[in-house]
Amino acid sequence: MLQTIFTIPNHLAGVPLQSWLFGIWFILSVFTLVRLAMLHGLNRAIGESWFTMLITGIAILILPAMMQPNGLPIRGYGMMLLLAVASGVGLSVWRAQRIGFDPEIILSLAMWLFVAGIVGARLFYVIEYWHTFRGGTFAETFTAVLNVTQGGLVVYGCMLAGGAALAVFVYKHRLPGLVLSDLIAPGVVLGMAIGRVGCFLNGCCYGGACDLPWAVQFPAGSPPFMDQLANDRLFLHGLKFQQSLRPLIVIEAVEPGSGAAGQGLKAGDRVVGINGRDVSSIELAHAQLLAISGDGAEIAVRIAGSDTPRKWKLRELPPRSTPIHPTQLYSAIDALVLCLFLLSYDPFRRREGELTALVLTLHPISRFLLEIIRVDESPVFGTSMSISQNISIGLLIGAAVFWHAVLSRPKGLWSASPEAGSLWDGAKGAARLARVDRR
Repeated sequence: MLQTIFTIPNHLAGVPLQSWLFGIWFILSVFTLVRLAMLHGLNRAIGESWFTMLITGIAILILPAMMQPNGLPIRGYGMMLLLAVASGVGLSVWRAQRIGFDPEIILSLAMWLFVAGIVGARLFYVIEYWHTFRGGTFAETFTAVLNVTQGGLVVYGCMLAGGAALAVFVYKHRLPGLVLSDLIAPGVVLGMAIGRVGCFLNGCCYGGACDLPWAVQFPAGSPPFMDQLANDRLFLHGLKFQQSLRPLIVIEAVEPGSGAAGQGLKAGDRVVGINGRDVSSIELAHAQLLAISGDGAEIAVRIAGSDTPRKWKLRELPPRSTPIHPTQLYSAIDALVLCLFLLSYDPFRRREGELTALVLTLHPISRFLLEIIRVDESPVFGTSMSISQNISIGLLIGAAVFWHAVLSRPKGLWSASPEAGSLWDGAKGAARLARVDRR
């Protein structure tokens, strides 16, 4: 787990960080606009790039809300997300060049999919976990909703929104949709594989208890640690509280051999103070205990009926979660294998749409199975299945319909003819594609 890789100072060479970012944004925007204008004319260049420039400009404007006193933290999740996008787009551009498909289309489509995918993935997450965003001011809630660098993106939300963006892009430019979807399919799942490594660095999308050699433990404060703490599945500095007796803070069990056990604390004792501070809820008790760390740090727990606190010094390792399945890495490996399978199958396909159909078939199956050992999503819709499992079943039904449509098409693949030129001519460009049969 590595939530923060490094922090960029608020000022570089005496210039505010936001000014640097605005300068870089301006230079890149002008370069992109001039390049597209030279290729397709100024009107088309503005039409294709204004939305991207607007979104990135807004992102820079909201950066101050994400800055900390010492600078802008660069999150592991966010870095892996950017690497995922770059890798997926790079693979798709390479595949486009191999068949004579205009790479400019892939680059323009990438921005559509990136924006739509992020919005869809975040919207899905916010709706599913809205209870975690409530309680603060409007500004705090709005900032939390926009802050995607610390995690909180749902793959299925990204897929659904990205699929809608692809359909609109294809319709707008009158492009061959199945050709384009097959072209980007391996790049999309490659991005999913890299993105899941970001989930591992962030600690989200975690699995259940595991006793296998590759089980992992996450540090205090991580999502799996806090989940286990809230559900009485681990000790914190040797103490575990009874959730059923809220709001009273009653010790449920004391870890044998811990400093707490050495001070005579036992099940049934009611905690009223920690390190000189009164605590009135289990959440406050957990927060106070989590704030105590480091070898030799002192803990003083006061129990009801006694004026003398029980004191001991930490001699244990920093608290960590119990061993769990690294489901994030399982998902990363699964997506990487799927990407390699698509690339290997590509020379043998006979119809456009087959790679897309394979993704719609294989990914929901693996996701449904992985959800069995994930514990971060609760059952929904009155079923014993998580929302992702329900969507997986829906996608499999859709995949069956899609397979029928694909297999009903005549055999043959599209490939750019030598005189094709740019596909930005819309329907004319699509008409210049020649059918190549593979029998």
